[in-house]
Amino acid sequence: MRDSPLERALRRQVITPQQHSAAIKYRHHWYHAGLAGNVGAIDLDRVFVRDVGAYSGMAKTEAQVFHRQRYREAVQAIGLKGSYVVEWAICREEPLERVGQGLGWNNRSQAIAAATETLRTALDTLCILWGVGG
Repeated sequence: MRDSPLERALRRQVITPQQHSAAIKYRHHWYHAGLAGNVGAIDLDRVFVRDVGAYSGMAKTEAQVFHRQRYREAVQAIGLKGSYVVEWAICREEPLERVGQGLGWNNRSQAIAAATETLRTALDTLCILWGVGG
């Protein structure tokens, strides 16, 4: 069982199962668009040279192009603030308190409340965009 902010929010009934499905779909498109970055292994026998092709920002496959298009549609639908909260809380798995602090709230409970409300609103919009729910 995972203990990510998304799973905790569902378990505590902060978000609905439909919102959870929309969040999973958003994270799927974000990850498969190649936006998660990569974790490289250290090879001590290798000379460290920057691979210019790895930092071009261009999609490497048609599948990445597809996922980037779906990701961009989602970001456009939920707006800058919504995409910030969804990306950091769902994709990067930062606690809602830290996400709320990124929104400018210093008080712990206010930060969590602000991030939670923004997350719910953004996920509701994604449910409508992708036809998730009943």
